[in-house]
Amino acid sequence: MHPVSALFCRKRLAILLALACCLFSSIARADLWSTAYYAVWLQGTMAPTNVDYTAVTHIIHFAIVPNSNGTLDTTANGMTPKYSTNLVAVAHAAGKKVLYSIGGGGSLAGFQGAATPANRTNFVNNLINFMTTYNYDGIDLDWEPIANSDLNAFTNLVNALRPAMTAARPQSLLTAAMASQPAMFASLQSKFDQINIMTYDISGPWDGWVTWFNSPIYNGGYHFASTGGLVPSIDAMVTSYISAGLAPGKLGIGIPFYGYVWKGGQDSTNGGMTFPRQSWTNAPTATQYTYDAIMTQFYQAPRYHYDTAAQCSYLSIDNAGHTNDMFISYDDEHACQAKVSYARNRGLGGIMIFDLGEGYRPSQPAGQRDPLLQAVKQALAPPRITSITRSNQDIQLSFASMPIANYRILSTTNLNGGTWTTVSNNVSGNGGPMQITHPSALTQPRRFYRIQTPP
Repeated sequence: MHPVSALFCRKRLAILLALACCLFSSIARADLWSTAYYAVWLQGTMAPTNVDYTAVTHIIHFAIVPNSNGTLDTTANGMTPKYSTNLVAVAHAAGKKVLYSIGGGGSLAGFQGAATPANRTNFVNNLINFMTTYNYDGIDLDWEPIANSDLNAFTNLVNALRPAMTAARPQSLLTAAMASQPAMFASLQSKFDQINIMTYDISGPWDGWVTWFNSPIYNGGYHFASTGGLVPSIDAMVTSYISAGLAPGKLGIGIPFYGYVWKGGQDSTNGGMTFPRQSWTNAPTATQYTYDAIMTQFYQAPRYHYDTAAQCSYLSIDNAGHTNDMFISYDDEHACQAKVSYARNRGLGGIMIFDLGEGYRPSQPAGQRDPLLQAVKQALAPPRITSITRSNQDIQLSFASMPIANYRILSTTNLNGGTWTTVSNNVSGNGGPMQITHPSALTQPRRFYRIQTPP
């Protein structure tokens, strides 16, 4: 993975002693893939023409479902030929590839039957036919969950499907959404273009648990009192997959455009659930809400908190009576951008969004309807220079940073083969403006600067 950088220059004009700056904007896309699921049941709310395709590299149309005899339920989730052709046409016109997803939650039995030796060839043929009929650019496998007893069946399916896809459409893509079996995926990684980890839905009101986030980057060192084990996190999941042999560049992490409302329950002091890391004597409920619904129904500025240890946003609502208290875990713009930075810092292949429609706010004014996608787009872009000024013989450089991003600032006096020297390294972004001082930089008539992330 190549780092993303922005380049600009500073010149000292000898006669006028005036300073001028030159900013060279990069037209290349960022280093990470940005794969976004597009749920068919929300296609009527967020039309394909409402998607900002400059913020994504791939779209995954979600989803059709396998039948246990190897046929496909192509009407599952409301999929229609019109929906397929419309999305593919609009995305292709924008220069983006579209895959379709097969599976999802509740599809286990269908996969298990379709992938048997008796049905596998027919299943593969049906998958290929659906791809070519509607001009999709590839297939996303979403077999959930993959039990140990399914390992051989999944492996044999992938080994049959990959060459069949290549024969039918040489440039076709094969991706997977996964949350388990890292060793198996490591053995199959050469067959996949992307392996995206479902780094969400990793907490719930289960026995021995505490209130925790839907998609935390870090565990913050917090341990369950019941077991002594660490609470789950994206970082722990990524580390386990890399340790199993998966190349970081094959992996993407998920960014959920939804959250969970934890409500009710009772802790040892007779209070309700309003913050993370609370245990309970009576369990709360946890209900999934779209980002739009959370912002519309629950968001108020005084309720907002950001947990820097976990890198997660949440709302805390303390109502009269513990049964109406709420802890709401969701990803806001800051949390989304932190995930992009994390993917870069770990050298991963990209990020995966689930899903575009849940982050879309149709009731908002034009230009304000997809704030999470715009936040991801901003984080994917090269660092943005905001100002460059002089202070005596020093140069002060300001740029817009992303949360938890790491930066290196380099300088040269000659773009044509000159040596780049480090001005400052491992500068930690906070999501706001950053200022770096280059001492005595004006001793040279020309200076060019590069801001690079990751360092």
